[in-house]
Amino acid sequence: MMLIAGFLSLAAAPSITLAADAEVQWVSFTLTAANQIRFTAQVNGRPAVAILDTGVTTTTLSRRFADAAKLQRRVGPSALTISGPIASAWTQPYTLTFGAFRRSGSRLAVIDLPTTATGGVSVDLLVGTDMTAPYALDIDYEAHRFRLLHSGQLPFRGSIAPLRLGTTWPFYTTDITIAGVPVGRIAIDTGDGTSLSLSHRAVDALPPLPAAVTTTLDHALGGPMVAELAILPEIHSGTLAIRNIELRIEPPNGFTDATGMAGRIGSGLLQHYHVLLDPTAERMVLAAGHDADRIPLRSTSGLLLATRPGRLDVLHVMRGSPAARAGWAAGDAICAVDGVAITPSYASSDRARWPVGTPGRTVHLTNCAGVTRSITLNHFY
Repeated sequence: MMLIAGFLSLAAAPSITLAADAEVQWVSFTLTAANQIRFTAQVNGRPAVAILDTGVTTTTLSRRFADAAKLQRRVGPSALTISGPIASAWTQPYTLTFGAFRRSGSRLAVIDLPTTATGGVSVDLLVGTDMTAPYALDIDYEAHRFRLLHSGQLPFRGSIAPLRLGTTWPFYTTDITIAGVPVGRIAIDTGDGTSLSLSHRAVDALPPLPAAVTTTLDHALGGPMVAELAILPEIHSGTLAIRNIELRIEPPNGFTDATGMAGRIGSGLLQHYHVLLDPTAERMVLAAGHDADRIPLRSTSGLLLATRPGRLDVLHVMRGSPAARAGWAAGDAICAVDGVAITPSYASSDRARWPVGTPGRTVHLTNCAGVTRSITLNHFY
């Protein structure tokens, strides 16, 4: 999620069109490793790898793309992201097209887009709510396609929940219910790969969580951020019961508090539904997919790892986990698992699945100094 304060007031009046046959102009997409919608758009006729990101208020180009396209730009206001402020700029007028959509005569923001925040892939463009909000956004996750429709259309049946466009910050916002308690000001963020995030303030207003709370590491445009993590048995959106939800709890005074929101729903949840977002008609429609009630994959080790040549780097150790009890810490490196060295083929092999393995299994981990420490896998949250 990202907003650029004051940027919208700089924009010239754009020319916006949606083709008459918008209903049949689906845009194919793939999901990144971070559950983000990746597709191809055109900027000034040049192909751009894009992410459809309703958590971005101002559509944004990467500096790399702007440099390659020789786009002139000026310094812009800071962009506020989930993990902190970052520098931004803005370009000269452009033309942006994808599917039935065409917009020209306005400006784009420009920032650095690190691959850690875009599912490990290089991305040129984040398409935000300044482009999509006037329309109904129909996202068919199972078919890996989306389209923009004129507002008011209802192309499929599902549970209907309220949807509004924020005033101070133009996010899509809805209401949910948790343990019988209404929670408003929940942003819908297709660019966030997590399922549900809430502010500490919102969680404090709820009954005590029914499960243990641990920690995890989230990656955003401003860099990595530690958040608390739990599994909620159920929430409600309209008449729809959504079960087995991973909940992130943001640190106090974070992005969610700064924007006056209570939390956000990300594509980690949305990808299990057919989704219609139509703020002009004031509705969000969700139709459950075949795996809507799946059980989330949980860590049983507590180690969040990055594979490097010949080793596994420990990025984060989850609170209360077997790894934490065994003394592992962020910054450690693992060079062997159960006595077998880390090889170039490790990441694509079944050997790499032990961090979420069957509870009760004991795994022997050897650091790069030759010291072995064992952990017994277990459910700890």
